[in-house]
Amino acid sequence: MKLRAISVLIVKNSGCAILQTMKLPESSLLHLECPECGKPFNADEVQTFCLDCRGPLLARYDLSAARTTLTRQALSARPKGIWRWSEILPVRAPAFRLTLGEGDTPLLKVDNLGQALGMSELYIKDESANPTGSFKARGLAMAVARALELGLHGFVIPTAGNAGGALAAYAARARAQAHVYMPKDAPISNQMEVKISGAELVLVDGLISDAAKLAGEHAKNHGWFDVSTFKEPYRCEGKKTMGLELAESFGWELPDVIIYPTGGGTGLVGMWKAFDELEQLGLIGAGRPRMVSVQAEGCAPVVRAFNGKSDRAQFWDGAHTIAAGLRVPGAFADRLILRAIRESKGTALAVSDEEILACQKELAVVEGLFAAPEGAATLTAVKHLLQDGWLGKNERVVLFNTGSGLKYL
Repeated sequence: MKLRAISVLIVKNSGCAILQTMKLPESSLLHLECPECGKPFNADEVQTFCLDCRGPLLARYDLSAARTTLTRQALSARPKGIWRWSEILPVRAPAFRLTLGEGDTPLLKVDNLGQALGMSELYIKDESANPTGSFKARGLAMAVARALELGLHGFVIPTAGNAGGALAAYAARARAQAHVYMPKDAPISNQMEVKISGAELVLVDGLISDAAKLAGEHAKNHGWFDVSTFKEPYRCEGKKTMGLELAESFGWELPDVIIYPTGGGTGLVGMWKAFDELEQLGLIGAGRPRMVSVQAEGCAPVVRAFNGKSDRAQFWDGAHTIAAGLRVPGAFADRLILRAIRESKGTALAVSDEEILACQKELAVVEGLFAAPEGAATLTAVKHLLQDGWLGKNERVVLFNTGSGLKYL
């Protein structure tokens, strides 16, 4: 596999970025594929989703080639950040590997909480440490970078809040245009984040689904590229780096259980994909964590579909919850989300807003972590699963805090 030079942000000193040039391998990207019908798509042309199946496209790589350079030893020597996984990321040219320092977020062993719950191996993957304060930075960095490489410079996104802020930031970094459509009741911090980065902000009456409808109409009229969740192939590739990092952090052994707050489900699907790729690369074995999807009682389409043994999640009417990121009444990747939960022998459950608020307070008091409501929902889920006997107290369990609680002030 060929090597190319890339400048990677590695440290900050007195406010100045210090860059080091090192050679990272090229992407082994082969093509895109519809996981429903198996149809391949040219990855070097602009693609959206499979029109026949109305489903997402997934990136496929030459993993036999990638495993010659993507070794445990090589990874440990590379600068931190998502781009150190270059062989199994979709951006080919180093010049387009856009970064604000995302990835390699803390994996915290929360012993205070663990002791209170009687659990010996409880962890939180804290995504609030990403640029723009949430896990959305990973996906939007990748989507914008690959779109730029394919010649696109105008982007549109419907968002509950955090994805819009991330798109605005990375578009600003790339000197591209961003148009963000957001419900009027989205957190003020998210609105300010979009505007301060110079993006256009359009506030919409209703939910993210209403914002998506208007954004789609305007995208067609103006020729903007829609980077909605799973309406393009590459946000998932950025989110999968959460799973890659987990494997490395645990010495190339996966945890027993991952508890993940699920709106559009990009991270859950991305991590499940990452584990398969890591096994094919020879970096991990065949064991998999049980994947748990957590939603809010006021918007739980995936939970309803899981409990009803359905392959599709029906649109949730009247969606409401304080956790803006969970207020997603229809997930475009519903089949992939449900498949990952079932293949892993996982589960799905809904929690109340009252429980979320109580657990948000508990996380701050007991562990000093001001989590987003979506992250707090995972702690609520742990308590339910322990009470039901589904979760063992000696199991290694990872909760995902997807963003900072500061963004909800």
